[in-house]
Amino acid sequence: MTWEHADKTAIVGVGATEYYYRGQSEPRTIYDLIGEAVLKACDDAGISVREIDGFAYYSGASAGYTDKMDTADIMEMLGIPEVRFTAALTSGGGGSAGSIGLASAAIVAGSARYVVTIMALQQAKQRLGTVFAAAAPDPINSFLQPSGLVGPGHLMSVLARRHMHLYGTRREAFGEIAVSTRANAVNRPTAIRREPLTMEQYLEAPMIADPLCRLDFCLETDGAVAVITTSTERARDLRHKPVLVRAAAHGGRREWGRAFAWMGMPDEYFASAGNRPIADRLYADAGLGPADIDVALIYDHFTPMVLMQLEDYGFCARGEGGPFVESGAIRYGSGSIPVNTHGGQLSEAYIIGMTHIREAVEQLRGVAVNQVDGAEVALVTGGPASLPVSGLILRSE
Repeated sequence: MTWEHADKTAIVGVGATEYYYRGQSEPRTIYDLIGEAVLKACDDAGISVREIDGFAYYSGASAGYTDKMDTADIMEMLGIPEVRFTAALTSGGGGSAGSIGLASAAIVAGSARYVVTIMALQQAKQRLGTVFAAAAPDPINSFLQPSGLVGPGHLMSVLARRHMHLYGTRREAFGEIAVSTRANAVNRPTAIRREPLTMEQYLEAPMIADPLCRLDFCLETDGAVAVITTSTERARDLRHKPVLVRAAAHGGRREWGRAFAWMGMPDEYFASAGNRPIADRLYADAGLGPADIDVALIYDHFTPMVLMQLEDYGFCARGEGGPFVESGAIRYGSGSIPVNTHGGQLSEAYIIGMTHIREAVEQLRGVAVNQVDGAEVALVTGGPASLPVSGLILRSE
């Protein structure tokens, strides 16, 4: 049985600013970035910004970012006369894919006609890699801080090492994710990192949190991306071929819970991305499976979590992510499932998951820089992060 809302809504507009290395967006303000992205999304859709009457957010503030987005301020800035719906998921990048489901729910319920999802990001002055070290002591941080687990990368390294211990996963598998993602960014004008990357360069990169080196970490960037969702009926009268929202899901199991900030998980979740329950529900709601996905936009804040999400979403069995990736399966042009054809957060830009939605729309419109031949179904994931995590399946009409 498919999702009650399957194909009833569609993404009709996408807009983005230039992507900047952290700190280089100044003297622009966060609202300057928001305004540019939203106006570009409206132009892409062929609607007036005054037609927007809903906001579906997700927040990265808990992870130490400057991403303040106030509905009233945005309305005043852009001349939006009335808002009929506004809501947010509160899990940082874990909510990125789910935010489109939130927008879809508002539209199907009749609460809004055109809902915009925005992520605008200016990195905080404090480096993201030390946010846990700077946090006030609490029952979790009192365990993490004395253990030297001071940032997300340190925490992810524990999950990665557990996967290596259980399944024999090699660093070369993480390296293949970094190398293949970079290859997809080389010809992409919007990408921050466009220099070709070899496995030798990956293995020689400075180690930051064993087994993770510098190239296992995503970029730290500034910028904004906005996406507009409306009903499929209205979408058919707009500028582009509708990109239908086939299914969306967010949530997760208690065992994943605090995600990489918790080391008490059983192995089923400890060496995973925490997305398996989302994947199962998403596929059931879509009436599709892994074999139906033409292109996968996998949240890539750290390379091991791409590998673990490939397992969670059924592209290979649990524990087989290493050999699967090393076989070249995720390569654009030659692999069985092209992954992050835009360069991802590892090489294009880190806007907390929104670049993945942008790429999915471009792929299904048939206008992507690295276009997958005949792409009709795209998977977008959010997280792994503290709950909720999320997933999204889009299809071309």
